[in-house]
Order: sequence, then C-alpha cells, then structure tokens
Amino acid sequence: MNMMKQFRSSVSVLSTCAALVCASVATAQQHIDGKVDIPFNRYVDHNQLNEYLKQIAAAYPDLVTLKTIGHSQQGREMIVAIVNNPKSGADTEKPAMWIDGNVHGNEIQAAEVVVYSLWYMTKAYGVSKDMTELVDNYSFYYLPSQNPDGRQAWFDEVQTSSSSRWSRRPVDNDRDGLVDEDPPEDIDGDGSITQMWKKDPSGDWLRDEFDPRVFRRARLAEGEKGEWIRLGSEGIDTDGDGRINEDGPGGDDMNRSWPTAWQPEYVQNAATIFPLADPETRAVAEFILAHPNIAAGQSYHNAGGMILRGPGASWRNSEYPAQDRRVYDEIGRVGEILLPYYNYYIIYDDLYTVHGGFVNWLAEGLGIMSFTNEMMTNGRFFQREGQMDEERSKLWRDRMAFGTTFKEYEEFDHPEYGKVLIGGPNRWSSRATPNFMLEEECHRNFAFTMFHASHMPLLSFDRVEAKDMGGGLWQVTVEIRNEKLIPSRLAVARMRGIGTNDILTCEPSNGSVVTSGSIGRWIDTDFNAVRDEPGRIQLPGGIGGQSSEIYRFIVTGKKGDTVALKYTAEKAKNIETTVELK
Repeated sequence: MNMMKQFRSSVSVLSTCAALVCASVATAQQHIDGKVDIPFNRYVDHNQLNEYLKQIAAAYPDLVTLKTIGHSQQGREMIVAIVNNPKSGADTEKPAMWIDGNVHGNEIQAAEVVVYSLWYMTKAYGVSKDMTELVDNYSFYYLPSQNPDGRQAWFDEVQTSSSSRWSRRPVDNDRDGLVDEDPPEDIDGDGSITQMWKKDPSGDWLRDEFDPRVFRRARLAEGEKGEWIRLGSEGIDTDGDGRINEDGPGGDDMNRSWPTAWQPEYVQNAATIFPLADPETRAVAEFILAHPNIAAGQSYHNAGGMILRGPGASWRNSEYPAQDRRVYDEIGRVGEILLPYYNYYIIYDDLYTVHGGFVNWLAEGLGIMSFTNEMMTNGRFFQREGQMDEERSKLWRDRMAFGTTFKEYEEFDHPEYGKVLIGGPNRWSSRATPNFMLEEECHRNFAFTMFHASHMPLLSFDRVEAKDMGGGLWQVTVEIRNEKLIPSRLAVARMRGIGTNDILTCEPSNGSVVTSGSIGRWIDTDFNAVRDEPGRIQLPGGIGGQSSEIYRFIVTGKKGDTVALKYTAEKAKNIETTVELK
C-alpha cells in the first residue's frame, strides 16, 4: 500500500473513530441505557470486579459467557468474559481480541477500563450500529486483572501509589531465611505509607519557608546548608536486623515473566525464576494458546499517557517488519487523536528496556498485533501540555483534590530514629486517575481499543469468475479481499513460522484441479503456478491489510458443474463460495 493510499485510509477511518467515541444511536441524547448499573467514579476490589462480570453476564446471556481460567497465588478466581454473537458463529471461528489490565497490582484503573469496555459493549449492542457490527464480526476476551492478589492487597493493606505492584509469591528479599517479614508500617494510621523526615544539620534538604508541605534540595554548591534528611517510606525495623522495610510482600513482576526475550533476574530486575512461573501468567498463557484466533491484543497499565508497542529491547527490532510497523503506526497515530496528551511510543526506545513483557510475547511470539496503554497523564489534570511542576502540583492538590491526596506532616517518636516527621503524598496522590475523571479516561481508552479491534481482518470473495477454455477445461479466477488494516497473517508470523499458513482450496464437483497460481491483475493471462497440490494453495503471508490477492485455477469439468472455493485462516473468519461452470 503506498503512503498516499495509507493517508486516505487514515482519514477515512477517523470517522469510524468518532463514531466509536460518540454513540451512533440517533436520539436526543448520547446516553445508552443498560441493564446493569455500574458507577465508574470509584474504584473497587477484585471481588467486586468479578461480581460486575457476573452481573453483566446474567443481564446479557446471549452475548456473554464467563470462563474461569485459573486461580491466583492466593486462590482468587480469574474470570474471562467472552463476548460473542453466536448467531454469526462461535467465538473461536472469528478473529478475536484479548483485552486485560492490572498485571501490576497498584495500576488499578487498568482493571476498571476492562470492566467499562465490557459494560459499554454489551449495553450498546443492538443500539449502536458500530458496536453491533464489531460484536457480529469478531469476538472479545476480557480479563480485568492479571494480578488479583496484588490488586486486592492494594485495597486491603496500607500502600503507596506504587506498592503492591508484583505478584504475592513469598520471596526472601534480604536472604535471612524469612519471607516478607519486614514490610512498611503505617505508623501514623492514615491508611497510606507516606514519607519520614528527620532534622539533621548535615542534611541536604530544606523545608520551604512559605509552604511547610514542600521539601526541596539545598543548593549546596551555592553555600546553602541543608537541615533535613529523607529517611524513606514510613516503617520500623520489624525483624531487628538494623534495616527498615527491606523485605515486604512478594514477589515477581509478572510483566517480566513471558517467554519472548525473557531474561533472568541478574539481567532483568524482578524477573520470575522461569517464564510463566506464576499461576496467574500460566493461566493467561494457556487460554491464549488455546485460542489461535486471537488477532489483536490490548493490555492496560498506568501511568504516563502512552500507547506502547514493542519491541521491549533494541535487539528485537527485526521482529517488527516494515509491513507490520505500518499498521502499528497507523493505529497508534489515531490513538494519539482519540487520547489527548497520550503519545504513541516504542517501549525500548521511548520508555525503557523490558525483557519478557506480555505484549512482546503476544506480538513477537504469537503474531498478534498488540498495544499497551499507560493510562493517565499530567496533561489531563489541566487539559494542556506542560510539566507538572511544584506550583501546578500544589494547585491541583489544593484546588481540585481538596487536600485528599496529601497527609499533613506530624511528629512521631520513632523507635530507631527518634523524633521524625511523617506525612506527604498518600496512595491516591499519583498514578491512579482521579475518581471524577475516571469514566472519561475509561471511555477514551475503550474507544482506541475498539478502533484497533475494528481493523482485525475481515475477508470476502470480491470477485469470482468461471470461463470456458474449451476441451473440458475451465478457468476459475477468484479475488480475496481484506477490508481492514490488520493482515490475516502478520509479517512476523510468516518470517518466524508462527501459527499456520492461510489456505485457499478449490474443489470441482465433477472434475479435478489441473494447475493453479497467483496473478497480479485480473486481466493477466500468465500466473505463478504452485508446485504441489494445485487445489490447495498455501498463503504464508495471508491477505494484507486493505488489499486483495487474485488466484486462478484451471479445472476439468462440464457445463453445469460447480466449483467450491474456501479460504481458511487462523486469525480471520473462514469464507466459502460456489461458482457454476456456465
């Protein structure tokens, strides 16, 4: 596809994006009534997420089925909601999209957007033309949280905005023969782990004279002297080894545990002991491997406002051939429009190196076009570009959050450090989307993912013609078209032999296939003949995005006979047609 054609394609699909962002039902208002009432201005724990799935499945039994794919380290149920219209085929017969979130336990809005997506899709089916077509043409697999234990712990235990990230597999971090024995403690009882400060004339921090909530580094090079030292997160020396908070709960970073480009911990921090070592990742992998029809993947994280694609490491660049990159780029650039202040990035180049990442396994290991969205960005706070400097932070904290994200500093007598100050930003101070902004954040991310989904392969027989060549020979020419951006087989799948080739078969009712092959144009008289099995053409590259392929068969038969044509693909719905020899 040339660049001008790609540009025209981008312009045309933007109208589809707008339709997905705004419900296409022609009513006086945009509200779509649903059968399940779920508030998306608050966060809920893992048990409530599962309850929402059950409520939606009960309300829409013709569209949603639930499947328990496994249990977490601590025994929590992992439920996948399968959305499909069985009247247009089984879910496994259609291209499918895998959508999940919350592989890091503290990244809580990542699960909320998955539930929102399921909720909106089901209530909009039959009302929104766009959503109805999506569910009729494709199937969807929703898993709200890859890390149920980490999420539940974020709600049940005292945390920072960044803690409870990993799995809950017990680990002896300080190698003293005990596991998880010295976690942070909520000394001041405010429900969050905040910071400890101690006055020290040799310190390198100063307390702001106008706002005592703010500590800044002393300009030592200019002769300014510090008065405070930062002691770190609040806690005590629980196990008496002279260290504080050195062995908290868990675990493994489950987004460093996937088989593709996995590296041990001495290369990749927090990597699992071997790929798929945790029951959660193993359950997800087994489900995905059992569903080779998955053609697209989306994983939600926080934070930073990013639409990410692989590779996670520079040496994996070859796993993203130019044909695939063009599709990634087109989808990603539309995402930047649908998601203000988000940037379309490459993981290793624009963020950091990741070995064993989930979406890298999907894309590079399984040939599934996949993105990670890092939800929430500073630009969303004031709806404008710019860094969140100290002044803006204070304005947000005081005038928008009304002080709810900050714990005022108080003095405490610490058993090891003596008199200290404890306070500062609490668990809600960063990363999580503020409650009043949550529904819009969910909807915009959902709209981007549905745009991605709307370009999973959709094949059709564009033209089929039978021509009498005389002497009992007939020429059957067929053009197979893919209306969508994503090929029926990614270039990386062809390059690495992932999955199976697409296959075009030709079966005369009373005859045989003499020869066959591909042609460049419908009017061409020569074709590139296949060497073996002329009635069964293998297409390693499938049908490209928004393009077509033409094939010609020479068959024996007589007038009135029929020829059956069938195209099968792992990541596209099979199609078939019959042409009469006349």
